[in-house]
Amino acid sequence: MYLVIIAWLYVALMMAVAEATSPIGSLLGAFFTFVLYGAAPVSLLMYLMGTPARKKAIKAREAAELAQRAAAASSPPDSGGEAAADAVPPVRKES
Repeated sequence: MYLVIIAWLYVALMMAVAEATSPIGSLLGAFFTFVLYGAAPVSLLMYLMGTPARKKAIKAREAAELAQRAAAASSPPDSGGEAAADAVPPVRKES
């Protein structure tokens, strides 16, 4: 897949070079030729082709978060690691 993208960018670059070196061409025209024929279509294609991978990554992250929440919810209530406090605080005499 990357070979096709590299080849397309090479062809667009050569079109831009041909326009820049043409007697009736300009550097501005060459820039827009490369952007509109090369960079823009390739970036759009890469974004669209990457959509399934992004969706898969989002689902995997959501599943990991759900598993983490389930593991945290199933832990025993006294697993906080703190010492247990007295149920009734000691009473002191007034002096």
